[in-house]
Amino acid sequence: MGEAHVHYSNGNSQNGGQHIPRRPYQKVVWRNVILFAYLHVAALYGVFLIFTSAKIATTLFAIFMYQISSIGITAGAHRLWSHRAYKAKWPLRLILIIFNTIAFQNHVYEWARDHRLHHKYSETDADPHNAKRGFFFSHVGWLLCRKHPDIMEKGRGIDMSDLLADPLVAFQKRYYKSLMLLMCFILPTLLPVYCWGESWANSWFVATMFRYTLSLNVTWLVNSAAHMWGGRPYDKFINPAENLTVAILTLGEGWHNYHHVFPWDYKAAELGDYKLNMTTAFIDFFSKIGWAYDLKTVSADCIRKRVERTGKSDNVKDEQTNLPWGWDDNDLPQSDREAATIINKQG
Repeated sequence: MGEAHVHYSNGNSQNGGQHIPRRPYQKVVWRNVILFAYLHVAALYGVFLIFTSAKIATTLFAIFMYQISSIGITAGAHRLWSHRAYKAKWPLRLILIIFNTIAFQNHVYEWARDHRLHHKYSETDADPHNAKRGFFFSHVGWLLCRKHPDIMEKGRGIDMSDLLADPLVAFQKRYYKSLMLLMCFILPTLLPVYCWGESWANSWFVATMFRYTLSLNVTWLVNSAAHMWGGRPYDKFINPAENLTVAILTLGEGWHNYHHVFPWDYKAAELGDYKLNMTTAFIDFFSKIGWAYDLKTVSADCIRKRVERTGKSDNVKDEQTNLPWGWDDNDLPQSDREAATIINKQG
């Protein structure tokens, strides 16, 4: 749905002899503003139709599509392709690429590139959705204006060769516009009409617009709410926090303080149960049948040492500037690799 850039005004302005800190100038992309405005108005109308005229099957279908598109983001674009937290055989990668296309949050290559930037340069101008710019910017504003030059510059240094080598990711990238229109908009609108006789209006506004807009906002909460509100038991010096509400809505992506400390953990959380991390349950299921393997996770001893170093002490701050985006990043400390637990290891 477009890009985000930010430009800064030159120098500091003066007022009565006092310097005023320079403020960012945002070059608005009005096409995106109009599109996102329509999406949200249409989604609100979809909520109205859910309670007035839509069939129960249509609402259940919208929820189902929301769930599988979320998995395409969480288990696919995020934990598999962005962080290399586990490996997947081609049948699982095919399922995830389909689910991810339904989600329409840009193709995997672009999603993963921006997310690796977000982790490596979190809360700086090179972070596409820098939470220090405020809730609105980190939630949706970054998609309504042009990208900061630092994003373009630092982005060129992010290694993406692993994704270019994945034929499914390359196929999706090449044919994304056609695939996205079919999977995100056309089929979700046609199926309720032809399978159980739903009206075109209910199908479009409930199964498509409401479902898609809900999916977008839930994902955006990870960038905004989970970078502002919650506990920071693993590293008190960073913005990402443990946010229960976000974890529930995103199928387990809200344990964000842990995730930014250990982005290569396939669970994206220290939690061992599945009640608040259905994405982990999804990955574990496919691990049991052999389609997911080399699942990286963090040992209890490694977690304890990190908590003692940055979660409790006020005197020790992690000074590392180039933070690792995931398992294959050269900046990942060798000590973390050696301390990692790898489940269902192959090769």
